[in-house]
This record gives sequence, structure tokens and C-alpha cells, in this order.
Amino acid sequence: MFTENAEKNCITYDYEIKNCSGSQEVFCKVNESVGYEKTTKLTFFTEGKSNVSIKCNDTEYGAGKEGDTAIKSCNEGQEGNKTAKCQQTGQWKLLEDSCVIIIISHLFVASQVSDLEIYKTVQCMKRNTNNVSFFFSLFVGLFPNNITSLHLQDVLNTVDLIIGDNVKHSWEFLNGKNNNASSQLLGSLETLTSGLGDIFSIETHSIILNRTTFNNSFNNNLNSDLSIEIPNTNIFNVFITTVTFPTLYYVMPTRNSTFDISVINNNNTNGNGAVEINNVINAVVVLVKINATIPNVTLSYRKLNSSLSQNPQCVFWNFTLFNDLGAWDDKGCTFVSDENDKVTCHCNHLTSFSILMSTDIPLQFVKVLDVITYIGVGISLASLVICLMIEGCVWKAITRNSTALMRHVSIINTALSLLIADICFIIGAAISKNPIGPCTTATFFMHFFYLALFFWMLVSALLLFYRTVMIFSHMPKSTMLAIGFSIGYGCPLIIAVITVAVTASGNGYIRENETCWLNWNTTKTLLAFVIPALTIVVINILIVIVVLFRIMRTGVGDTSQRDEKHTLVVIIRCVAILTPLFGLTWSLGVGTMLSPTTLGIHIAFAFFNSLQGFFILVFGTLFDSKVSLRP
Repeated sequence: MFTENAEKNCITYDYEIKNCSGSQEVFCKVNESVGYEKTTKLTFFTEGKSNVSIKCNDTEYGAGKEGDTAIKSCNEGQEGNKTAKCQQTGQWKLLEDSCVIIIISHLFVASQVSDLEIYKTVQCMKRNTNNVSFFFSLFVGLFPNNITSLHLQDVLNTVDLIIGDNVKHSWEFLNGKNNNASSQLLGSLETLTSGLGDIFSIETHSIILNRTTFNNSFNNNLNSDLSIEIPNTNIFNVFITTVTFPTLYYVMPTRNSTFDISVINNNNTNGNGAVEINNVINAVVVLVKINATIPNVTLSYRKLNSSLSQNPQCVFWNFTLFNDLGAWDDKGCTFVSDENDKVTCHCNHLTSFSILMSTDIPLQFVKVLDVITYIGVGISLASLVICLMIEGCVWKAITRNSTALMRHVSIINTALSLLIADICFIIGAAISKNPIGPCTTATFFMHFFYLALFFWMLVSALLLFYRTVMIFSHMPKSTMLAIGFSIGYGCPLIIAVITVAVTASGNGYIRENETCWLNWNTTKTLLAFVIPALTIVVINILIVIVVLFRIMRTGVGDTSQRDEKHTLVVIIRCVAILTPLFGLTWSLGVGTMLSPTTLGIHIAFAFFNSLQGFFILVFGTLFDSKVSLRP
């Protein structure tokens, strides 16, 4: 029996592992006087013995080998369990989630008894909202057809809990299966609105219901997110009901009538059981119900994500598609305009509406961008190889003083860092759909070497500052080299290691099911690259301004040798040109993640990304007369 003190119901048993050579299984069975039985299966194994190794390991399901199945209890206030399987990718994949909030389970039982019991249990749920997490399958079909206005507010409050902000992942899991729970929920709500009477308005956190009379026409701004217009119809004295759902965009699946249903049937989902679809519901979902045939309705939605602009689709929920699984359909609905973050649609029928928009650029442009990117990276790689070859050929002749030495050490390591980072980029693109381990490795080295690119530019700027501002100071070559390599590689290594250590254990290091690169959508790991890189850009620009100001006032310095003056001029030109280029390039790179459907940003990023290696060759090596004049 359940009591408030859970420790009274716990049984502790010390088990001695006598053999550590391989896997062991222990079966525990709990028998209560009422005949209740619970069997738990525990598997022990020793990593490193008998070719056994831990593949998956997280705080939710623990450690396991590839192919192992883990079953965990539901959170407090729920009953049931979750079942997950260890994948080759190193992640636990959710197979089954039977967790149902205890109070909803009681509500289902009560629904089999009487309407009064429903009312009492709903009241109980309202007093226990902190325990609500989710499961709807037991709740579908609960509503009686003749529900009274006395209970309507409580029923909508109950639905409010089921579609609340804290249930998103559970709906993702359900929609990733061959499951129509969300469609049944919407269908139940449509049935509910059909049996209402009188004029009233009810608003909860996630639902806005309005019922009023319809006379010939209807024009109403339901809220700041939606307006509906029905022109002259010659229909009078009927009721029109509108139900707006601001949060239903993550309850309903985003599949449309062209969706490949085999993706669900073959269980091609991500680790959380959700199907990857490049569409999102980008507006509120609205249900419009009237006991008459309406051939003309105009809906204007405010976009939830204003950065999305690709392929807007005006759709309604078609319950019959895919053998009653349900999907969004555009039959009878046409797109009118997309202006000022508002999408206008026209439909010739009434039901549940919303808009779908693409979260990625169209496939034909993706292929073009891939060509531009790989050609650009190829040009960059070739330029960097030529740069390193030239530097190697003239090394002894151009490094006769400490300033020239550090300037060329910086440019060589800048080129080398970008060269290795671009190679890792190509490798990452090739293995992006492969297991998470290789992708994590490629991402780590890309992160490290792209950061090193910026930190070596910082070394060049600091050298410039040191030789023009601190002209009376002298530092040995060995000290300058030690400081240079500590900044150029030490700082990036520290940042990269800390980043992977903090985020990798929770699978938040890399982007899921996309290119191998730092995560942005969930953990914002990309900031571990953006913040240091853009900080260096600002510092370098400030250093260039300070140095130019000093040179205009006093010159480079009378004590400087002629070769050193030439070297400082080359460094100024190199830092002043390359720093803004690198900053612009990676600002565009961040832009492609913040606005993934903007084609112009993708093209600009691909273009400037290809120029990085070429500009290092030109402004770092070829424009140095001391290099180009060598035989």
C-alpha cells in the first residue's frame, strides 16, 4: 500500500557478486499478502572483461551495453514505466512510455461510473497541478456528449493540463509512434463543441473558447495571434464556436498529406522517439465550428517564429488520412500572403486550422549550397597548402628578427589551424548520420582548431600592440614563442575540453541528426565558440585602432629597424583585413542557425567561408614583399 513515507515501503538487500568474469542476472520478486507480484531483472557486467563495454550511460537509464533494455519507473505522481534500448549511437532510445498521471487514471475509472464522479475527480486534478506531467491515451473518449456548462470550465482546465508546457516531450514520443492520441484529443474537442448551447466565453492558460451568434457574416480578432473573417453568407441565428489553442503546436504532429508514413512504421525516430520532419506548426491552432455550410473563410495568423519564411502551407487537420492516423491537409485551403509576420489563408470549409512552415531551405537550394560549400572549402584548402609551402620555402630568409619570427609563426599556425579545421569539417559532413562517437570527435577538433584560428590572430594583434606601444620593452624569442603557443593552442584547448566535459554526458554537445557541429537548439553549446571568437574580433579591432592612432601621432619608432617597420606594417594590414573577415564569416555562420530558412545568409556564409584560406594566402603571405621578392 502507498503511504506518505516511501521509505517504509523499501526493501534493501545486499547482494554479493561472486564472479566478475561476465554478465550476471538477478531476479527479485516482491509478493504482498493481496497477491501482488513485481519482478525486477538486474544485469551485472564488468567493463573490459569478455569484450563487454559500456555503450550508453546517462543519469536517467544508467549504464548499458549496446542492445540492452532498461526499464525505469515514472516520476512522482505517475504510474507505469519507461522502456529504452541502448543504441549503437551511444544513446538510450525510448521504446515505450506508459507513464500516466495517477489522477488521470482515477479520472478514467470515474468516467465509467457517472458524470458526477468526473466532476469530483476533475476538481481533484485542479488541486494537484504540480504533479501533472502527462499521458492521454487513457483520457481519450472521456467527454460525454451532453456535457453541461457547469462542468465545461473544469473539463477545459483538465485539457489545459494535458496540453501544458511541461508535456512537450511526451507528445513528441506519442507522435513518433503509430499513435493517433493527439488526433483523438482534437476530435474529442470538436465533438465537445458540437453539443454546447448558449453564449459564453471561457479562457484557460492554453485554451480560449468563444461561443456567440452568427448572423450573415463574422469578423473577429480572437486575440493578437489570430483573426477570422467570414463574409456575407445569408445564414442567420446560428451559433459559431471558436476554440484557440496557443500551445497545441507541439501537441499535434507536423506531418502533412505528403508525409512518408513508413518513417513511423519502420520506427525511424530520434533518441526520444520523435520523428524528424522539416516542418513546424508556426501559428496557433484554431477550431471553428458552426451548424451550417460555410464556403468562404479567411484566417490571418501571426507567426510564432518570425524567422521562418519558407514554404508556408495553409492547412486543416484531416482525421481520415493514413488510415485514421490523421495529418495536416491543404485541400480547400490556399495561401494568400506572408507580410509583416502575418500569414493570411483562405479556405472553403470549417474545421481545425493552422499553418505549416519549413524549418529548412528547399531541397533544390540545399544541393546548390552543398556544391558552393565544397568548392569553396576546396579553394580554401588549396590556398592554405600553398601558403604553408611558400612559408616553408622562405622561412630562414624572412625570420631574422624576433618580430618577423613571431609574425610568421602566427600566420603559419593560423593557416594550419584553418586547414585542419576544414579537413575535420569535410569528415564531419561525411559522417554526420553515423554513430554519435565519431561525430563528437570531429566536432571537438573543429571546435578546437577554429578557436585556434582566432587565438592565433589574437597573438598577431598582441604582437603588433607590443612592438608599437611598448617600444622600450624587450622580450626574448623563447618567451615570445612560449606565450604565443600558450595563447594560440592552450586557450582553445581549455575551452574545448571544458565544453565537451560539461555537455557531452547529457548528449547536449552536438546537434542531433544534423551536421557535426556544436549544439544550439537545446544547450546553446555553440556559445563556447561564438563568445571567444567575437571577443577576439572586438579586441583585435581595438588594437588596430590604438596602433593606427599611435602611428599617426608618433610613427612606428625611430629605434625600430627597417625590417621590423616593414613587418609591423604587414601585421597591421593582415590583422585589419583578416579579423573582420573571420568575424563576418562566423557571424553569418551563427545566422544560418538562428535563421535556417534564409537562403541569402547560407549563400553569404558559404562564399565568405571559402575566402578565409584564400585571404590568408593573399594578405598573410603574398602581399608581404619580403616573401614575394625572394628568388
